[in-house]
Amino acid sequence: MTADLAIRATRALAAAGQADMVWGHAAVRDPDGRGIWIKAPGWGLEEVDADRVQLVSFDADVLEGEGKPHKECHIHLEIMRRRPDVVCTIHTHAQAAVAFAALDTPLLPISHEGALFGGADVPRFTRTGGLVENPDLGRALADALGDAPAALMPKHGLVAAGTEVGAAVMHAVLLDRACQTQLMAMAAGPVRVFSDAAEAAAKRLQCWPPGQLDAGWNYLDRKGSSR
Repeated sequence: MTADLAIRATRALAAAGQADMVWGHAAVRDPDGRGIWIKAPGWGLEEVDADRVQLVSFDADVLEGEGKPHKECHIHLEIMRRRPDVVCTIHTHAQAAVAFAALDTPLLPISHEGALFGGADVPRFTRTGGLVENPDLGRALADALGDAPAALMPKHGLVAAGTEVGAAVMHAVLLDRACQTQLMAMAAGPVRVFSDAAEAAAKRLQCWPPGQLDAGWNYLDRKGSSR
C-alpha cells in the first residue's frame, strides 16, 4: 500500500537522525496518478502513522486525510512532474547538509558516501533559502536537482529522489553522511586525499548498486518500524 510506504520512508528518516521536530517530509507517488502520499503537517517524522498521512493532488489539494497540505508539497509535486521515473522524494533539514552547504565548497569523494555523485560536486538549489511554497519555486528546484540522486538547498536543507522508495531515503541519508564526513575532515585541516573522478565513478557502481541501497533501506526500515 502506497500510504504505508510513505509512513515507512518517513519513520526511516527519523531513525537515520534526520528529524527536525515537525518539519521535513517524504512523499511517495500515488500509483493511480492522483498525486503524492505525504505526512500531514504538524507531526514529527517518528510520529507518522496511518491517521497522519495525506493524498495530495498535483494541484496541491488534499484528496484524502485531514488538514491542509504542506506549504512545501510543491517540492515533491514538481520533481515528480518533471521526472516521471521518480517514485519517492525526500526533503529534510539534515544538520550536516545545512552546515556544509554554508561553506560553498565542493563535496569531495573522500568516503563511500561521497562517491554517490561519481566525483562530481553535488547540485545546489540557490534560488531561495526560504520555503519552496509555490509551483514556480518547485520547478526551479526540480531543475536544479536534474537527474542527480540528491541536492543541497543552502540555508535550508536537502532534497533527494529515487525510482524506488528505499533509494530515495538512502540518497538523503548518504548525502548528509558525506557532508558530515567532509566537515570533520575540514575541521582538522585541508582535505588532501580523495578519489579522482574515475575511482569515484567506479566506487559509485561498486558501493551503491540497487542491492546495497536496498540493504541500507531495509536496515533503516527495521529501525523505523521498531520506534
